[in-house]
Amino acid sequence: MRIILLGPPGAGKGTQAEMICKQFSIPQISTGDMLRRAVTEGTKIGQEIKHIMASGQLVQNDIILALIKERIQQPDCAAGFLLDGFPRTIPQAEMLEAVGIALDWVIEIQVPDEEIIKRLSGRWIHAASGRTYHIQFNPPKIPGKDDQTGEALIQREDDKEATIRNRLQIYHQETEPLVKWYQNKGTARCMQISGVGSVDSIRQRILEICKCPPIH
Repeated sequence: MRIILLGPPGAGKGTQAEMICKQFSIPQISTGDMLRRAVTEGTKIGQEIKHIMASGQLVQNDIILALIKERIQQPDCAAGFLLDGFPRTIPQAEMLEAVGIALDWVIEIQVPDEEIIKRLSGRWIHAASGRTYHIQFNPPKIPGKDDQTGEALIQREDDKEATIRNRLQIYHQETEPLVKWYQNKGTARCMQISGVGSVDSIRQRILEICKCPPIH
């Protein structure tokens, strides 16, 4: 049960990844978490990562691959794993394949761009407490004001429509082609499901997919 879960920002990957890992007793391997942990623990790779990040550069793919290879050797990965955050591009997928890390499933949660924009651009927060509102799904009692303090709500840069559209464009250009790449390679089962509907209905779609026998 070796999986990558793809989907645009706001598609609900985090919620569904948690469900998959619980259902199949596999760990979620987050490359972001691994990088932060390596820095905190002060390992040799961690010290290198800290220097790279301090200089404002991106951590190289070969370092991320080394962390993934080390992580999947741990006992809790015996039944599989869910990769979170890698690969995001075809070159990264090629690197993963080159070091012998095979996948069983590539699952893409598909949500129309305008639905994503509606979900994300409607979010507003109370900066001091972190309380979150949504103008459609969880609106404040008074528009633009925090329910408890009456203070003004703010919108994070990541939740502004222009930022969301830019992130979607990057996803369509760099990450979405991974599905067709894996389909053409024939090395993993590739499934695309609708991410519109209730969390439970999407969960059921994913569970039905995962009943199929793996290729490997």
